[in-house]
Amino acid sequence: MFGLSPFEMMVIGVIAVVLFGGNLPDVARKAGGMYREFRSRLNDVQREFRAAEYEATRAFNTDTPASSDRDDDDDEPSEPVAPKFTPPS
Repeated sequence: MFGLSPFEMMVIGVIAVVLFGGNLPDVARKAGGMYREFRSRLNDVQREFRAAEYEATRAFNTDTPASSDRDDDDDEPSEPVAPKFTPPS
């Protein structure tokens, strides 16, 4: 888990008990609450970005006509046309 061996996790646990002692459950509860709040805010930001992306995609798709929706009577030719070369006489 997290690239830690069981011995390293036990050392971290012992250090946590020494530092926090009887307050360890409260510290763990506060850390869990902070993590939950962080994830909630991160999900809100992701939701906002997805909504903006969806709106931009929808606006782009409705503003650009598909090739089958174009009129054939456009002033512009469908393929680029270069002037014909006439050699000098």
